[in-house]
Amino acid sequence: MVSLKTLAILMLSVIAVDAAGVVGKAEGFAASARGGGNAPALIPKDIKELVTWLSDNQPRTIVLDRTWDFTNTMKTRTEKGCTPLSNTCTNGAGQDSVDINGWCEQPANANQALPKPTITYDVAGIPPNAIKLGSQKSIVGVGALGKIKGRGFYIAGAKDIIIQNVEFVEMNPKYIWGGDAISVDGTDLLWIDHVKISRIGRQFITMGPGASNRVSITNSEFDGTTLWSAKCNNHHYWTLYFTGSQDTVTFKGNYIHNTSGRGPKVGGLHSSVTPNVFLQAANNYWSNVAGGNAFQIGEGAKVLAEGNTFENVGTPVVFDITSNPLWSSSSGVGGCASILGRNCQANSLVASGSFVGTNTNVLTAAKGLTLAAVADVSTTKANVLKNAGIGKI
Repeated sequence: MVSLKTLAILMLSVIAVDAAGVVGKAEGFAASARGGGNAPALIPKDIKELVTWLSDNQPRTIVLDRTWDFTNTMKTRTEKGCTPLSNTCTNGAGQDSVDINGWCEQPANANQALPKPTITYDVAGIPPNAIKLGSQKSIVGVGALGKIKGRGFYIAGAKDIIIQNVEFVEMNPKYIWGGDAISVDGTDLLWIDHVKISRIGRQFITMGPGASNRVSITNSEFDGTTLWSAKCNNHHYWTLYFTGSQDTVTFKGNYIHNTSGRGPKVGGLHSSVTPNVFLQAANNYWSNVAGGNAFQIGEGAKVLAEGNTFENVGTPVVFDITSNPLWSSSSGVGGCASILGRNCQANSLVASGSFVGTNTNVLTAAKGLTLAAVADVSTTKANVLKNAGIGKI
């Protein structure tokens, strides 16, 4: 006879599956993303099945109704790491680094004069052990329950992927190279929506050097609050890095807070490829960015920024090149109508530094692209705080 407890668990699982599935449609460049399409929404029975479903080449709708905890699944490792040049902290609040592929032996990365610290990290979290996703996946959380703890996702060649209403957390936050939440090196039609990422060792999301093609990142929360940071100030530095060889990225309705850099970094030379990234940043809310910057814009980037709010952001943007490949309207009018056929939406700066860009080449590049609609900046903060992150869909 089946117990009442077992029946209750089965009923909850049926309800969760019945309620699961992708909600809505991507805005902007990944508008054609379908993920797993009409594949039935299924809950994996254990962590092994979850990894199999994520990695195979079958169209799937994978429902996350709990915390999937990968910490200690590959055990921990104790070895020598290094003290990066960025770690000048005297209060123990800095990040040391795992030695990945000889990174610690490079004088440009680590202080070679200091003794190498002994570090202990969770093996599942480091980037080489991320779960490699297959194509045509919809990965959907239930309520605020769907969490991936201790291990990241890696996308390299897989296409048509939707990650919605999922939290990524706890990938060796004490160490650089401790983990990337979502790492992309070649994809197309990637939609990341209503995701929350926090307490990650390195990048929250990184794309490149392979072409990411069409990507939309929407309604997500990037929480940089941490005990260990490159800036010694409890604000995470390695936030978002978009530097693929052929990328169009919609970045809309996101909440980026308590960070200190790369929020996002767009473009920047690789040894293997010159990046080519067009980023539409619309109706995002940056708050409490200290000790560093929000945007970092480099070689191969074009950034159209509209309707964004910066609050307590000392340096909204820094440029790695002199051409200033940014269009950012303070008035909401100038320049856009003649090229895009509409007025641009102004950005708002509250207790923040300047955010100026008047490069009309950005507008010319934007003409004819699948841009997301942009709301008036007066609505940005309230809408983002209401909608961004998990459990808000």
